[in-house]
Amino acid sequence: MPKLVSVERVEGKIFQIRGKRVMIDRDLAELYDVPTKVLLQSVKRNSKRFPSDFMFCLSMEEMVNLRSQFVTSSWGGRRYPPYVFTQEGVAMLSSVLNSERAILVNIQIMRAFVGLRRIAVTYAGLKRKIDDMENKYDSQFSVVFEAIRKLIEPPPEPPKRRIGFHP
Repeated sequence: MPKLVSVERVEGKIFQIRGKRVMIDRDLAELYDVPTKVLLQSVKRNSKRFPSDFMFCLSMEEMVNLRSQFVTSSWGGRRYPPYVFTQEGVAMLSSVLNSERAILVNIQIMRAFVGLRRIAVTYAGLKRKIDDMENKYDSQFSVVFEAIRKLIEPPPEPPKRRIGFHP
């Protein structure tokens, strides 16, 4: 029986692009233990199963932004933008990649997506409760509420740095 992939490992490979949570073709291929080329060939042979809301190709700008999130480049010599798969696209991969490992990995990926959705709902609920409490109590607690709000907000995206020599 193949070794099960941890949900934490999968969560680290889920990114937010175009307002959707997605996974990169290379990361999925690694999890399924197949070459990226084989994964994409399987997808292209079954292209009707992957509409644009299941899978899409990143723009060059998105590819550069995504690459900047990694400390070291593990992209190798790839010359074309990767494909990314939404949760629905990943679920569809299980019907295209028919192996025991694909089934087990897919289960863990679905658990990771559900876990992240649960966290997002909890965050939204917590924010709503704080807003309600702030409205309920008078301004003497406004400093406390502002401090709590700052603590639960996600960190800002790092500024984009230009690399290389600039006059």
